[in-house]
Amino acid sequence: MKNVRSGLKEIVRMFRESEILREAIKKIHKLTPVAASKLGVEKIKIMHVCGTHEHTITYYGLRSLMPENLELIAGPGCPVCIAPTRIVDEAIEAALSYDVTLLTYGDMYKVPGTNMSLAEARSLGGNVRVIYGFLDAIRIAKENPEKTHVFLAVGFETTQPTVASHIVLGTIPKNLKLLIAYRLTVPAVHYVLKQPDIPLNGIIAPGHVTAITGAKAWKFLPEEYNLPAVVAGFEPLDVILAVLEVLKQIIEGKPRVFNEYSRVDSWDGNIVAQKYVNEAFNVVDAHWRGIGIIPKSGLELKERFREFDVHVDFDLKIPYSIDLPPGCRCGDVTLGKAVPTDCPFFMKTCTPNTPYGPCMVSSEGTCAVWAKFGGGGKVKELAKLLGLRF
Repeated sequence: MKNVRSGLKEIVRMFRESEILREAIKKIHKLTPVAASKLGVEKIKIMHVCGTHEHTITYYGLRSLMPENLELIAGPGCPVCIAPTRIVDEAIEAALSYDVTLLTYGDMYKVPGTNMSLAEARSLGGNVRVIYGFLDAIRIAKENPEKTHVFLAVGFETTQPTVASHIVLGTIPKNLKLLIAYRLTVPAVHYVLKQPDIPLNGIIAPGHVTAITGAKAWKFLPEEYNLPAVVAGFEPLDVILAVLEVLKQIIEGKPRVFNEYSRVDSWDGNIVAQKYVNEAFNVVDAHWRGIGIIPKSGLELKERFREFDVHVDFDLKIPYSIDLPPGCRCGDVTLGKAVPTDCPFFMKTCTPNTPYGPCMVSSEGTCAVWAKFGGGGKVKELAKLLGLRF
């Protein structure tokens, strides 16, 4: 057992404070001006589209270890942040106006709706329960067959197969209904790249999403946009190697998809998971909170599975919904047009305990990450461990 622990510690050390990490950062400093010169730009801008990547980058202070002319930009990587206000309002309406138990993930619990959050709805008597996953929802519904339960289904490609498989296999109890707010990552990146005020030089793709979609999902980046694309894991070394790979591709002038996270991801992805999702859902145009409609970026139940749709049994009439509260810049932060400190409410009226906008709630929300780790994270500690001085 001692040898196992020692081996695990060594693996962790390799990803967080090894000579490989040290040398990769030095190479980034060396290659960044070359890449910038190659493109004729003052600053290399690389966007990631994953809340976990933002956590790693901020917690370990990786931005502070980058050259001044290289910027790491947080993109649309938080499914909770972009879940439509209408969905939150409908969940609240179900919990307050009908005899149902509303089941939700913890990071949706405090997301502001138009007038309140699910946490506030619970304080008003709504039956709201926080669960860890869809298997919990199935178990709770089976244990309480006389009660109707509504599962608030929020997430990107990573969480969708769990629900889809039970839909297709017919293992969902009849008293469990779904309120769907699933969104797709790839169309969101298409949308970002079509914005003229967000010039980018490379994309770091999320490793967990790619575990489902396969690295092939990102081939449009070099083919359509002539951009380097690197699928990356979630340790500091993963992110640093992804940045280094983007720079190398820029200098070589040969953009392609590179799978840095090959210890988990493959080119084709999880074929079985893809099959279940395709059988359970149709791809539709969908609203992203703070952004608007993104074509072919959402999922809805196929007609033969409509019995699971909460709207079939309950008339959830929402007269209006406020997308974002006045002045909130969550939409700009999600698109990479702004950073949290650009928002006038950040850590003033909008804090983790009193969130004004949705980006301050989820652990994957950029505002929440910056609020927790101060934007600098453990940079001094990590830089000291690596013996780096710039």
